[in-house]
Amino acid sequence: MIADDHDLYRRGMQAVIGLEPDLEIVAEAASGGEAVEKCFEFEPDVVLLDVRMPGNSGIEACTAIKEKSPRTKILILTASDDEGDLFSAIKAGASGYLLKDLPTEEIAESVRKAHAGQSMIPPHMASQLIAEFSRLSNEPPKDTAPGPRLTDRELEVLGLVARGKANKEIATQLFISENTVKNHVRNILEKLQLHSRVEAALYAMRRNLIEPDA
Repeated sequence: MIADDHDLYRRGMQAVIGLEPDLEIVAEAASGGEAVEKCFEFEPDVVLLDVRMPGNSGIEACTAIKEKSPRTKILILTASDDEGDLFSAIKAGASGYLLKDLPTEEIAESVRKAHAGQSMIPPHMASQLIAEFSRLSNEPPKDTAPGPRLTDRELEVLGLVARGKANKEIATQLFISENTVKNHVRNILEKLQLHSRVEAALYAMRRNLIEPDA
């Protein structure tokens, strides 16, 4: 699904994605509120969501969609390279943050990667996100209560997710199937009450669950 308040941009994305044999646009929306409604109606696998829209913002729409449909992957597609928008999008559960000046073929590939469970951040903004994660990981947790108990295997998977590994890479490293990895990631997010792999990475960093590289 494409959600953007500019009709011309939606038409352009329809033309681009329509050329991809393995991708299909099932719905479009012109506002944050409409995006939430259409998402519940059509249940898309991936949503391309603008940040600045009338009514509910893209961030607010992202939060609402992830609360009702955790399986839906959301890619923020925007002209804004403001780090505040980036942090808010990740916190809301977005799987990626794409800038509109990205080549169209890369947008299509990003949709595929999001559907496969990967997270995408623009290279020039990744350092900002990492710096913020590092700052937060050095702060003491706001609550000292122990977190939900993860199994040893889930902790292994969480550590690899925090290192940016895709499901296929994790499966190869742990000698398990991709479907098993997906199940572990889903269980981890449910136990920790998180919305995305990036939030899981932040959780792992804050609780020192990542072993240093050899």
